[in-house]
Amino acid sequence: MDDTQLLRYSRHILLDELGIEGQARILRGHALIVGAGGLGSPAALYLASAGVGVLTLADGDDVEPTNLQRQILHTEARIGQWKVASAVSALAEVNHDVRVIPVHERLEGEALASRVAAADVVLDCSDNFATRYAINRACVRHGKPLVSGAAVRFGGQLSVFDLSQPGAPCYHCLFPDGAPAAEERCAVAGVFAPLTGVVGSLQAAEALKLLAGIGTPLTGRLLLIDALTQTFRSIAFGKDPACPVCTVEKIA
Repeated sequence: MDDTQLLRYSRHILLDELGIEGQARILRGHALIVGAGGLGSPAALYLASAGVGVLTLADGDDVEPTNLQRQILHTEARIGQWKVASAVSALAEVNHDVRVIPVHERLEGEALASRVAAADVVLDCSDNFATRYAINRACVRHGKPLVSGAAVRFGGQLSVFDLSQPGAPCYHCLFPDGAPAAEERCAVAGVFAPLTGVVGSLQAAEALKLLAGIGTPLTGRLLLIDALTQTFRSIAFGKDPACPVCTVEKIA
């Protein structure tokens, strides 16, 4: 780190658990964020401000007026732009040293797999189960830690899936594909704006901990947030020994 970086990241460096070594790992890190909306916005802003070296941001949508209630990467002036282009403009004003790779598409198949393989940590900031399952499979396949968040109405969820930890579960262990589930999306059900900021910020915190190699991640724990009563609770869960994803698709 040069003198400018030592000054910029001094409040991180002062943390004994992080220090120069941890900050240096963050600066060398590469995070993939899938979704530049309500969760991806605060996650990207905090990762950029913390100095993550490379941010790949994938989203196939354009900025719409309804996004502005919660998607703080975007502005009225950028309505109609690609969300990833809007994000590049916003993040450049936060930290011009961070390399932002915009991907204007809904990642799937081998395109998703290659982006996951290139990253050190993956943040699932999407809003549908199909994408979440696909991201999980790619992370299992390539052995990448996954920070998964969700927010709808007044309820938020957060967990970390890191198969480098012995006996760690994957997303499919917690939410089996095909199990009865009522999927709610904020476009239909609504979402409390600050809740997306809370969940997305916590996703950034977990990602930074993983990149720096500090603390205890939310592996094997599901954090549940009720913004209406302002309560947080954590539920422990384990690996499904019959999981068809993390017992089959992981690359040796």
